[in-house]
Amino acid sequence: MSGNEPFDSVPMANDHPDQAISLSQALLAPRIVVEDTQPVLDAGTFATKAVRGQRVAVSSKVYSDGHDRLAVVLHWRQAHSRRWHTVPMHSPGNDLWLAEFTPLELGLHLFSIEAWIDPFATYCHDLEKKYHAGVDVTLELEEGRLLLGKGAERSNGQLRGQLEQLQQRLPTLATDDQVALLLEPGTAALMVDAEHRSYLTRSAEFPVDVDREQALFASWYELFPRSITDSAERHGTFNDVHQRLPMIRDMGFDVLYFPPIHPIGTKHRKGRNNALQAEPGDPGSPYAIGSPEGGHDAIHPQLGSREDFRRLVAAAAEHGLEIALDFAIQCSQDHPWLTEHPGWFSWRPDGTIRYAENPPKKYQDIVNVDFYAAEAVPSLWLALRDVVIGWVEEGVRTFRVDNPHTKPLPFWQWLIANVRSRYPDVIFLAEAFTRPAMMARLGKVGYAQSYTYFTWRNTKQELREYFLELNQPPWCHCYRPNFFVNTPDINPYFLQTSGRAGFLIRAALATMGSGLWGMYSGFELCEGTPLPGKEEYLDSEKYEIRPRDFTQPGNIIAEIAQLNRIRRQNRALQTHLGVAFFNCWNDNILYFAKRTPERDNYILVAISLDPHNAQEAHFELPLWELGLDDNADTLGEDLMNGHRWTWHGKTQWMRIEPWHLPFGIWRIEKAR
Repeated sequence: MSGNEPFDSVPMANDHPDQAISLSQALLAPRIVVEDTQPVLDAGTFATKAVRGQRVAVSSKVYSDGHDRLAVVLHWRQAHSRRWHTVPMHSPGNDLWLAEFTPLELGLHLFSIEAWIDPFATYCHDLEKKYHAGVDVTLELEEGRLLLGKGAERSNGQLRGQLEQLQQRLPTLATDDQVALLLEPGTAALMVDAEHRSYLTRSAEFPVDVDREQALFASWYELFPRSITDSAERHGTFNDVHQRLPMIRDMGFDVLYFPPIHPIGTKHRKGRNNALQAEPGDPGSPYAIGSPEGGHDAIHPQLGSREDFRRLVAAAAEHGLEIALDFAIQCSQDHPWLTEHPGWFSWRPDGTIRYAENPPKKYQDIVNVDFYAAEAVPSLWLALRDVVIGWVEEGVRTFRVDNPHTKPLPFWQWLIANVRSRYPDVIFLAEAFTRPAMMARLGKVGYAQSYTYFTWRNTKQELREYFLELNQPPWCHCYRPNFFVNTPDINPYFLQTSGRAGFLIRAALATMGSGLWGMYSGFELCEGTPLPGKEEYLDSEKYEIRPRDFTQPGNIIAEIAQLNRIRRQNRALQTHLGVAFFNCWNDNILYFAKRTPERDNYILVAISLDPHNAQEAHFELPLWELGLDDNADTLGEDLMNGHRWTWHGKTQWMRIEPWHLPFGIWRIEKAR
């Protein structure tokens, strides 16, 4: 210092001007540090995800100078409530503090962490050490009596009386009994209530968005209602779908998802196999939404009436199924909005409107709205919100949203929050195959689930890395992966050549890898005929009516039903979290565990990634995770067939033959 600077503005030790702190600021700065709090997204800018009735584990680094003991608590509440719930936090060591809370209501919640220096806890810690070391504690006992007195002075009513009684009783006891009384948990609890909380520090309030259970655990089945027919010449209806409900239920699905059910435009209608020219009788793509019969709030007349739709929603519910609808924000060139609200679109100089493109693909049958056109703000935004609300009021609580990454993020953040403020049980699934940052951001702004890269992860290394990535922050806080094995748009190359075993492999990976999975109708029949050289289906159902015989030989309906049954019976499989990989000495076998935090439900999964050849390997049982030594016995159960046995020791051997079953799913537990 030159001697001329005021003492009140001395820079910090690194002398960086941005780190300067005044004396008055230093005196008011918190003495206790609360940092690295989890689960938190972007410093609390966005809410982390949780599920009603399931515990939210909170952790934080909390510490202070010196050796004083700290008291740390977790506060949490519903965002619309003023009532805070308080949970004590405990420390396993190294300044880490842990606690949990269980939200029972849907919607936004908040939590924060509060810490203070606890003089009585510090006193008890020191007293216990000295007493057990044989040190004379006469003076310490007098200090304890004085601390009880100070606590009483700060208290009123019953608490004051209880502390005064303790203070008066203390000198009447022998030394050992005085120590025992001061160290009793009940005494500590009274002093916590009386504590004035020295150097109190409270963190920011962090948001948690609580969804219903189906946001984390659900099995989706996709079908085109128009294809539920006995002839390609007859358009299927909502009433026809009733006959499929029992089989879909019996396969273990709980969400029945329809592509758009709205009127389909005729201008530039697509023909079969995405032909640019439709032939007479071609039904067109349901994603070309809108005709003179109506737009996004209307039903395609050939599917049935609104009352037919309501009956189907009710019938599905009786079978344990909920109907999910596609929300695709795009319009055919016959959509009523083009004439009623031309200002919602961007027109070209020649008076035409630009159709959608994704080079080399062209979608001449659809056009997109302009969210920021002068006449679209806010009327378009409100109209789209009202479309969603309208279907919610018809009993729909789940929406698969088409290409949300091509629409403004602020729009989604507003719309989802607005809808869920009225109907907090609504779930939005993002059909977003795009860059990782955008996929994560969609989760942050409100999407409960998302499509994933799983569709293109095939090798052991790819799958292992992807599963582990989804279990780590920030992904585990903002992103719930829905492992769709196929879609009307995606006929994966793996399924085109792998035969029945390949379909079983992908079904096992999806059902065991995530609490959310889905399949598009025809997967259970092992349909995989492609357009040559493309990851698309030949004779795609997007452009034609496709009747199916769902009982044809070679189907995997029974296996899918059993996989879904296993998921329902094992809590460890009802989330994508809790995965761990262990040694299996064969790069063609993916071997991993799914387990609950308490390890009371422990599932081992071994999946051959080779659909054509038998694969063998030695592998390790994770005995250490069950608290067992390397020579212990464990009980195994094959969850596909019910076979039971006893494993001896850590190293085991397996052989997987894809012509029988290309995977094994085993529940393991300690031998009794």
